[in-house]
Amino acid sequence: MAEKEVKLMKGNEVIAHAAIRYGCDGYFGYPITPQSEVMETLMELKPWETTGMVVLQAESEISSINMVYGGASTGKRVMTSSSSPGVSLMSEGLSYLAGAELPCLVVNCQRGGPGLGTIQPSQGDYFQACKGGGHGDFHMIVLAPNSVQEMHDHVGLGMDLAFKYRNPAMILADGAIGQMMEKVVLAPQRPRKTEEEIRQECRTWASYGKDADRERNVVTSLELDPAQQERVNEKLQRKYADVRRDEVRFEAIRCEDADYVLVAYGSSARICSKVVEMGREEGIKVGLLRPITLFPFPTKAIGELSRKVKGFLSVEMSAGQMVEDVRLAVEGRAPVCHYGRMGGIVHSPGEVFEALKSNFLSKTK
Repeated sequence: MAEKEVKLMKGNEVIAHAAIRYGCDGYFGYPITPQSEVMETLMELKPWETTGMVVLQAESEISSINMVYGGASTGKRVMTSSSSPGVSLMSEGLSYLAGAELPCLVVNCQRGGPGLGTIQPSQGDYFQACKGGGHGDFHMIVLAPNSVQEMHDHVGLGMDLAFKYRNPAMILADGAIGQMMEKVVLAPQRPRKTEEEIRQECRTWASYGKDADRERNVVTSLELDPAQQERVNEKLQRKYADVRRDEVRFEAIRCEDADYVLVAYGSSARICSKVVEMGREEGIKVGLLRPITLFPFPTKAIGELSRKVKGFLSVEMSAGQMVEDVRLAVEGRAPVCHYGRMGGIVHSPGEVFEALKSNFLSKTK
Protein backbone atom coordinates (compact mmCIF):
# COMPACT_ATOMS: atom_id res chain seq x y z
CA MET A 1 0.00 0.00 0.00
CA ALA A 2 1.42 3.35 -1.04
CA GLU A 3 2.32 5.76 1.75
CA LYS A 4 0.07 8.81 2.00
CA GLU A 5 1.59 12.09 0.88
CA VAL A 6 1.15 14.70 3.60
CA LYS A 7 2.21 18.32 3.21
CA LEU A 8 1.88 21.65 4.99
CA MET A 9 0.44 24.22 2.62
CA LYS A 10 -2.01 27.07 2.12
CA GLY A 11 -5.62 26.52 1.18
CA ASN A 12 -5.13 28.32 -2.13
CA GLU A 13 -2.03 26.28 -2.93
CA VAL A 14 -3.80 22.99 -2.27
CA ILE A 15 -6.53 23.88 -4.78
CA ALA A 16 -3.85 23.79 -7.47
CA HIS A 17 -2.38 20.49 -6.28
CA ALA A 18 -5.83 18.90 -6.01
CA ALA A 19 -6.79 20.02 -9.52
CA ILE A 20 -3.70 18.44 -11.05
CA ARG A 21 -4.09 15.24 -9.04
CA TYR A 22 -7.75 14.98 -9.98
CA GLY A 23 -6.83 14.94 -13.66
CA CYS A 24 -8.20 18.38 -14.51
CA ASP A 25 -7.88 19.29 -18.19
CA GLY A 26 -7.68 23.05 -17.93
CA TYR A 27 -7.58 26.07 -15.65
CA PHE A 28 -8.42 29.54 -16.95
CA GLY A 29 -8.13 32.39 -14.48
CA TYR A 30 -7.16 35.94 -13.67
CA PRO A 31 -5.23 37.03 -10.56
CA ILE A 32 -7.07 38.74 -7.71
CA THR A 33 -6.26 38.85 -4.00
CA PRO A 34 -6.74 36.82 -1.80
CA GLN A 35 -6.74 33.81 -4.16
CA SER A 36 -3.89 34.58 -6.54
CA GLU A 37 -1.80 31.68 -5.18
CA VAL A 38 -4.05 29.23 -7.02
CA MET A 39 -2.76 30.27 -10.43
CA GLU A 40 0.72 31.09 -9.12
CA THR A 41 1.05 27.54 -7.76
CA LEU A 42 -0.18 26.05 -11.02
CA MET A 43 2.40 28.08 -12.92
CA GLU A 44 5.14 26.83 -10.57
CA LEU A 45 4.05 23.20 -10.88
CA LYS A 46 3.85 23.35 -14.72
CA PRO A 47 1.30 20.53 -15.10
CA TRP A 48 1.34 20.97 -18.90
CA GLU A 49 4.73 19.23 -18.80
CA THR A 50 3.55 16.26 -16.72
CA THR A 51 -0.18 15.68 -17.23
CA GLY A 52 -0.91 17.88 -20.23
CA MET A 53 -3.21 20.15 -18.21
CA VAL A 54 -3.67 23.59 -19.77
CA VAL A 55 -3.07 26.58 -17.47
CA LEU A 56 -3.82 29.98 -18.94
CA GLN A 57 -4.04 33.48 -17.53
CA ALA A 58 -6.85 35.20 -19.38
CA GLU A 59 -7.03 38.95 -19.95
CA SER A 60 -9.97 39.28 -17.56
CA GLU A 61 -12.45 37.33 -15.47
CA ILE A 62 -14.99 37.68 -18.27
CA SER A 63 -12.57 36.02 -20.67
CA SER A 64 -11.70 33.27 -18.22
CA ILE A 65 -15.29 32.16 -17.58
CA ASN A 66 -15.97 32.08 -21.32
CA MET A 67 -12.86 29.96 -21.82
CA VAL A 68 -14.30 27.64 -19.17
CA TYR A 69 -17.53 27.56 -21.18
CA GLY A 70 -15.61 26.55 -24.29
CA GLY A 71 -13.65 23.83 -22.54
CA ALA A 72 -16.70 22.47 -20.73
CA SER A 73 -18.67 22.27 -23.96
CA THR A 74 -16.19 19.67 -25.27
CA GLY A 75 -16.56 17.46 -22.18
CA LYS A 76 -13.28 18.54 -20.61
CA ARG A 77 -12.84 18.94 -16.85
CA VAL A 78 -12.16 22.65 -16.54
CA MET A 79 -12.14 25.20 -13.75
CA THR A 80 -11.39 28.75 -12.69
CA SER A 81 -10.88 30.63 -9.44
CA SER A 82 -11.37 34.20 -8.33
CA SER A 83 -12.51 36.41 -5.49
CA SER A 84 -15.71 38.36 -4.93
CA PRO A 85 -15.50 41.19 -7.52
CA GLY A 86 -14.06 38.78 -10.08
CA VAL A 87 -16.90 36.32 -9.61
CA SER A 88 -19.34 39.20 -10.17
CA LEU A 89 -17.77 39.68 -13.60
CA MET A 90 -18.26 35.96 -14.28
CA SER A 91 -21.96 36.00 -13.44
CA GLU A 92 -23.20 36.16 -17.05
CA GLY A 93 -20.96 33.26 -18.03
CA LEU A 94 -22.14 31.21 -15.05
CA SER A 95 -25.74 31.68 -16.16
CA TYR A 96 -24.79 30.59 -19.69
CA LEU A 97 -23.04 27.49 -18.32
CA ALA A 98 -26.09 26.57 -16.24
CA GLY A 99 -28.44 27.22 -19.17
CA ALA A 100 -26.37 25.05 -21.50
CA GLU A 101 -26.04 22.41 -18.76
CA LEU A 102 -22.26 22.38 -18.79
CA PRO A 103 -20.13 21.07 -15.90
CA CYS A 104 -17.30 23.14 -14.45
CA LEU A 105 -15.74 24.11 -11.14
CA VAL A 106 -15.43 27.67 -9.83
CA VAL A 107 -13.54 28.63 -6.67
CA ASN A 108 -14.52 31.84 -4.89
CA CYS A 109 -12.19 32.94 -2.09
CA GLN A 110 -14.40 35.68 -0.66
CA ARG A 111 -13.18 39.10 0.43
CA GLY A 112 -14.87 42.09 2.04
CA GLY A 113 -17.21 44.26 0.00
CA PRO A 114 -19.29 45.66 -1.56
CA GLY A 115 -17.30 47.21 -4.39
CA LEU A 116 -13.56 46.62 -4.46
CA GLY A 117 -13.75 46.47 -0.68
CA THR A 118 -10.83 44.93 1.17
CA ILE A 119 -8.67 41.85 0.72
CA GLN A 120 -9.54 40.42 4.14
CA PRO A 121 -11.94 37.44 4.53
CA SER A 122 -15.69 37.79 4.30
CA GLN A 123 -18.81 35.71 3.70
CA GLY A 124 -20.80 38.35 1.89
CA ASP A 125 -21.17 36.33 -1.33
CA TYR A 126 -23.67 33.78 0.00
CA PHE A 127 -26.58 35.32 -1.90
CA GLN A 128 -24.48 35.50 -5.06
CA ALA A 129 -23.43 31.86 -4.83
CA CYS A 130 -26.62 30.22 -3.56
CA LYS A 131 -29.35 32.25 -5.21
CA GLY A 132 -28.05 31.83 -8.73
CA GLY A 133 -24.95 33.92 -9.30
CA GLY A 134 -26.34 35.46 -12.46
CA HIS A 135 -29.61 36.06 -14.30
CA GLY A 136 -32.45 33.60 -14.67
CA ASP A 137 -33.76 30.68 -12.63
CA PHE A 138 -30.71 28.55 -11.94
CA HIS A 139 -28.55 27.19 -9.14
CA MET A 140 -24.94 26.22 -8.78
CA ILE A 141 -23.93 23.37 -6.49
CA VAL A 142 -22.12 25.17 -3.67
CA LEU A 143 -19.58 23.55 -1.32
CA ALA A 144 -18.28 25.34 1.79
CA PRO A 145 -14.92 24.07 3.10
CA ASN A 146 -13.80 24.92 6.62
CA SER A 147 -10.24 23.56 6.41
CA VAL A 148 -7.34 23.22 4.01
CA GLN A 149 -8.09 19.49 3.80
CA GLU A 150 -11.63 20.24 2.67
CA MET A 151 -10.34 22.77 0.14
CA HIS A 152 -8.41 19.83 -1.32
CA ASP A 153 -11.24 17.31 -1.07
CA HIS A 154 -13.89 19.62 -2.49
CA VAL A 155 -12.03 19.98 -5.78
CA GLY A 156 -12.67 16.35 -6.63
CA LEU A 157 -16.13 16.34 -5.07
CA GLY A 158 -17.14 19.54 -6.84
CA MET A 159 -15.97 18.31 -10.21
CA ASP A 160 -17.68 14.95 -9.74
CA LEU A 161 -20.97 16.62 -8.80
CA ALA A 162 -20.65 19.05 -11.71
CA PHE A 163 -20.42 16.13 -14.15
CA LYS A 164 -23.05 14.04 -12.38
CA TYR A 165 -25.61 16.82 -12.81
CA ARG A 166 -24.09 18.69 -15.77
CA ASN A 167 -24.09 21.88 -13.77
CA PRO A 168 -21.56 24.45 -12.53
CA ALA A 169 -20.24 23.75 -9.04
CA MET A 170 -18.62 26.30 -6.74
CA ILE A 171 -16.25 26.04 -3.81
CA LEU A 172 -17.24 29.01 -1.63
CA ALA A 173 -14.27 29.65 0.65
CA ASP A 174 -12.94 32.90 2.11
CA GLY A 175 -9.66 34.72 2.54
CA ALA A 176 -8.92 33.04 5.86
CA ILE A 177 -9.31 29.49 4.56
CA GLY A 178 -7.36 30.37 1.41
CA GLN A 179 -4.43 31.89 3.29
CA MET A 180 -4.15 29.63 6.34
CA MET A 181 -1.61 26.80 6.40
CA GLU A 182 -2.51 23.33 7.61
CA LYS A 183 -1.42 19.76 7.16
CA VAL A 184 -3.20 18.11 4.25
CA VAL A 185 -3.28 14.58 2.88
CA LEU A 186 -2.93 14.78 -0.91
CA ALA A 187 -4.86 12.49 -3.22
CA PRO A 188 -2.91 10.16 -5.49
CA GLN A 189 -2.32 11.32 -9.05
CA ARG A 190 -4.87 10.01 -11.50
CA PRO A 191 -4.65 10.29 -15.28
CA ARG A 192 -6.69 12.73 -17.30
CA LYS A 193 -9.55 11.28 -19.32
CA THR A 194 -8.54 10.24 -22.81
CA GLU A 195 -10.31 11.68 -25.84
CA GLU A 196 -12.01 8.32 -26.36
CA GLU A 197 -13.21 8.19 -22.75
CA ILE A 198 -14.61 11.71 -23.05
CA ARG A 199 -16.43 10.81 -26.28
CA GLN A 200 -17.98 7.76 -24.65
CA GLU A 201 -19.03 9.54 -21.45
CA CYS A 202 -20.20 12.82 -22.96
CA ARG A 203 -21.40 11.84 -26.43
CA THR A 204 -25.02 12.85 -25.76
CA TRP A 205 -24.19 16.46 -25.04
CA ALA A 206 -20.56 17.45 -25.70
CA SER A 207 -19.46 19.23 -28.85
CA TYR A 208 -16.39 17.57 -30.36
CA GLY A 209 -17.32 17.31 -34.01
CA LYS A 210 -19.03 14.63 -36.07
CA ASP A 211 -18.05 10.99 -36.07
CA ALA A 212 -19.30 7.85 -37.81
CA ASP A 213 -22.34 7.30 -35.59
CA ARG A 214 -23.05 10.76 -34.23
CA GLU A 215 -24.01 14.12 -35.70
CA ARG A 216 -22.49 17.34 -34.44
CA ASN A 217 -23.82 18.65 -31.12
CA VAL A 218 -24.60 22.34 -30.87
CA VAL A 219 -24.08 23.70 -27.36
CA THR A 220 -26.17 26.77 -26.58
CA SER A 221 -28.42 28.33 -23.96
CA LEU A 222 -30.38 30.31 -26.58
CA GLU A 223 -34.03 29.40 -27.17
CA LEU A 224 -36.32 31.89 -28.91
CA ASP A 225 -39.53 29.90 -28.44
CA PRO A 226 -40.92 30.76 -24.97
CA ALA A 227 -42.81 27.48 -24.69
CA GLN A 228 -39.62 25.54 -25.36
CA GLN A 229 -37.69 27.81 -22.98
CA GLU A 230 -40.22 26.98 -20.27
CA ARG A 231 -39.62 23.27 -20.87
CA VAL A 232 -35.88 23.89 -20.54
CA ASN A 233 -36.48 25.60 -17.22
CA GLU A 234 -38.76 22.83 -16.01
CA LYS A 235 -36.02 20.32 -16.78
CA LEU A 236 -33.52 22.39 -14.80
CA GLN A 237 -35.89 22.61 -11.84
CA ARG A 238 -36.30 18.83 -11.82
CA LYS A 239 -32.51 18.53 -11.73
CA TYR A 240 -32.25 20.95 -8.82
CA ALA A 241 -34.92 18.94 -6.98
CA ASP A 242 -32.76 15.83 -7.43
CA VAL A 243 -29.75 17.71 -6.06
CA ARG A 244 -31.76 18.86 -3.03
CA ARG A 245 -32.90 15.30 -2.38
CA ASP A 246 -29.60 13.47 -2.84
CA GLU A 247 -26.64 15.78 -2.23
CA VAL A 248 -27.20 17.54 1.11
CA ARG A 249 -24.08 17.44 3.27
CA PHE A 250 -23.62 18.85 6.77
CA GLU A 251 -21.84 18.25 10.05
CA ALA A 252 -23.75 18.24 13.37
CA ILE A 253 -21.64 18.82 16.49
CA ARG A 254 -23.30 18.14 19.85
CA CYS A 255 -26.75 18.88 18.48
CA GLU A 256 -28.42 15.77 19.91
CA ASP A 257 -29.13 17.40 23.32
CA ALA A 258 -28.61 21.07 22.41
CA ASP A 259 -30.87 23.84 23.67
CA TYR A 260 -29.27 26.37 21.33
CA VAL A 261 -27.78 25.68 17.90
CA LEU A 262 -25.23 27.78 16.04
CA VAL A 263 -25.47 27.57 12.26
CA ALA A 264 -22.22 28.52 10.51
CA TYR A 265 -20.04 27.52 7.56
CA GLY A 266 -16.41 27.95 6.57
CA SER A 267 -14.24 30.05 8.87
CA SER A 268 -17.23 30.98 11.00
CA ALA A 269 -17.86 27.30 11.73
CA ARG A 270 -14.31 26.86 12.99
CA ILE A 271 -14.88 29.74 15.40
CA CYS A 272 -18.26 28.37 16.47
CA SER A 273 -16.80 24.97 17.34
CA LYS A 274 -14.90 26.77 20.11
CA VAL A 275 -18.10 28.51 21.19
CA VAL A 276 -19.72 25.09 21.65
CA GLU A 277 -16.91 24.17 24.05
CA MET A 278 -17.24 27.49 25.91
CA GLY A 279 -20.97 27.05 26.33
CA ARG A 280 -20.70 23.47 27.51
CA GLU A 281 -18.08 24.49 30.10
CA GLU A 282 -20.62 26.93 31.54
CA GLY A 283 -23.40 24.38 31.52
CA ILE A 284 -25.12 25.78 28.43
CA LYS A 285 -26.11 23.10 25.96
CA VAL A 286 -24.83 24.56 22.68
CA GLY A 287 -24.55 22.69 19.37
CA LEU A 288 -23.26 23.52 15.91
CA LEU A 289 -24.87 22.69 12.58
CA ARG A 290 -22.28 23.24 9.84
CA PRO A 291 -23.61 23.21 6.27
CA ILE A 292 -21.05 21.64 3.94
CA THR A 293 -23.34 22.14 0.96
CA LEU A 294 -24.87 25.62 0.90
CA PHE A 295 -26.86 24.58 -2.15
CA PRO A 296 -28.44 22.21 -1.48
CA PHE A 297 -29.02 23.66 2.01
CA PRO A 298 -29.60 21.32 4.99
CA THR A 299 -33.17 22.55 5.36
CA LYS A 300 -34.56 19.26 6.63
CA ALA A 301 -31.89 18.82 9.32
CA ILE A 302 -32.42 22.34 10.66
CA GLY A 303 -36.18 21.90 10.49
CA GLU A 304 -35.98 18.75 12.61
CA LEU A 305 -33.78 20.49 15.18
CA SER A 306 -36.22 23.40 15.35
CA ARG A 307 -38.82 21.12 16.94
CA LYS A 308 -36.73 20.63 20.08
CA VAL A 309 -34.32 23.57 20.53
CA LYS A 310 -34.89 26.95 22.12
CA GLY A 311 -33.17 29.04 19.48
CA PHE A 312 -30.75 29.33 16.55
CA LEU A 313 -27.93 31.81 15.99
CA SER A 314 -26.73 32.14 12.41
CA VAL A 315 -23.08 33.23 12.54
CA GLU A 316 -21.66 34.75 9.35
CA MET A 317 -19.05 37.27 8.31
CA SER A 318 -21.77 39.32 6.67
CA ALA A 319 -24.78 41.50 7.44
CA GLY A 320 -26.91 38.36 7.46
CA GLN A 321 -27.52 36.26 4.37
CA MET A 322 -27.59 32.57 5.27
CA VAL A 323 -29.84 33.50 8.19
CA GLU A 324 -32.70 33.84 5.70
CA ASP A 325 -32.39 30.17 4.74
CA VAL A 326 -32.18 29.20 8.41
CA ARG A 327 -35.43 31.07 9.09
CA LEU A 328 -37.11 29.38 6.13
CA ALA A 329 -36.02 25.99 7.46
CA VAL A 330 -37.20 26.73 11.01
CA GLU A 331 -40.62 27.96 9.79
CA GLY A 332 -41.25 29.96 12.97
CA ARG A 333 -40.96 27.01 15.35
CA ALA A 334 -38.05 28.64 17.25
CA PRO A 335 -36.45 32.08 17.34
CA VAL A 336 -33.62 32.70 14.86
CA CYS A 337 -31.07 35.48 15.38
CA HIS A 338 -27.98 36.59 13.49
CA TYR A 339 -24.51 37.66 14.51
CA GLY A 340 -21.86 38.81 12.08
CA ARG A 341 -18.93 41.10 11.44
CA MET A 342 -18.36 42.86 8.14
CA GLY A 343 -15.64 44.51 6.07
CA GLY A 344 -13.11 41.71 6.52
CA ILE A 345 -13.21 41.60 10.32
CA VAL A 346 -13.31 38.06 11.71
CA HIS A 347 -15.37 37.60 14.83
CA SER A 348 -13.85 35.96 17.91
CA PRO A 349 -15.33 33.02 19.85
CA GLY A 350 -15.91 35.39 22.76
CA GLU A 351 -17.93 37.78 20.63
CA VAL A 352 -20.11 34.97 19.31
CA PHE A 353 -20.63 33.57 22.80
CA GLU A 354 -21.70 36.98 24.10
CA ALA A 355 -24.09 37.32 21.14
CA LEU A 356 -25.60 33.93 21.99
CA LYS A 357 -26.11 34.92 25.63
CA SER A 358 -27.48 38.38 24.85
CA ASN A 359 -29.95 37.09 22.26
CA PHE A 360 -31.25 34.14 24.23
CA LEU A 361 -30.03 33.62 27.78
CA SER A 362 -30.54 37.15 29.07
CA LYS A 363 -34.17 36.98 27.95
CA THR A 364 -34.87 33.76 29.82
CA LYS A 365 -33.79 35.03 33.24
